[in-house]
Amino acid sequence: MDLTTTAMIAAVMSGAVVGLLPAVFGGGGSVLATPALLYVVGLEDTHLAIGTSAAAVAVNAAINLVGHARSGRVKWPCASVFAAAGLAGALAGSSLAKQVDGQQLLVLFAAAMAAIALSMMRKPKDAGDPLAHISWRMTLRLAPIGLATGLAAGFFGIGGGFLIVPGLMAASGMTLANAAASSLLSVSLFGAATSANYALSGLVVWPVAGLFIAGGLAGGWAGLRAAGLLADRALLARRLFAGLVLIVAAYVAWKGIAG
Repeated sequence: MDLTTTAMIAAVMSGAVVGLLPAVFGGGGSVLATPALLYVVGLEDTHLAIGTSAAAVAVNAAINLVGHARSGRVKWPCASVFAAAGLAGALAGSSLAKQVDGQQLLVLFAAAMAAIALSMMRKPKDAGDPLAHISWRMTLRLAPIGLATGLAAGFFGIGGGFLIVPGLMAASGMTLANAAASSLLSVSLFGAATSANYALSGLVVWPVAGLFIAGGLAGGWAGLRAAGLLADRALLARRLFAGLVLIVAAYVAWKGIAG
C-alpha cells in the first residue's frame, strides 16, 4: 500500500493505544492490533493486517521481556518449554489461517476477541509458588498446553497472553507475576513465527509494522505510569477495557458477516 501521511500518523497512534492499554489494564491489548490496522490505518486485506500486527506484537513483547528478565521475574526453564512446544503450534496455526477466507477469518477473530474480553472480566489470582521450578512431570504438562496455545496464537495472529498466563500457572504452579513475565517469551516467539510465515507469502507491510512498534513503545511507557494512578481500581479498569474489546468484537463480526 502507498503510505500517506494520514496513514503513517494513524499507524503510530494506533500502536500507541495498543501499547498503552495492556500496560494500564493488564493484558489483552494485542487483540486490538488487527482491527486497528484494518479500520484505522486502512489495510484492506485481513491476512495482511494479521501478518503485520503479529510482527509488531513480537517486537514489543521481546522489548518488554528484557525488562522483566532484568527484574528476575522470568522462570526461564518453564517459559522455554512452553514456548518451544508452542512454536510448532504457531507455525501450524498461521499456515492454516492463510487458507481461510478473509471474511470468515474476521468472524472467527471476533469470537476470539469476545472470549478474551470475558476472560478479562474475572478477578485475576496471584496465588502460586514463587519458587516453582521445572521437573519432568511439569514438562509433560507444559508442552501440550504450550502447543495448543501456540496454535491459537498463530491462527488469530495475537499474542495469546490471555491463554499463556493461566496455562503457565496451571502447569507449573508459579505466581501470576512470574507467569505474566514468563509469558512474554512465548508471545514474542509466537508472534515472530506467525509474522515470518505471513511474510513468506508477502503478507506483512513492514513500514506499517515499524510505525506501529514505535507507537507501541511510547504507549507502553505512558501506560506504565498511568497504571499507578489506577492501582486502587485495577479490576474496574480491566473490566471497562474488556467492555471496549467486546464492542470492537461486535463491530469486527458485523464487518465480517456484512463483507
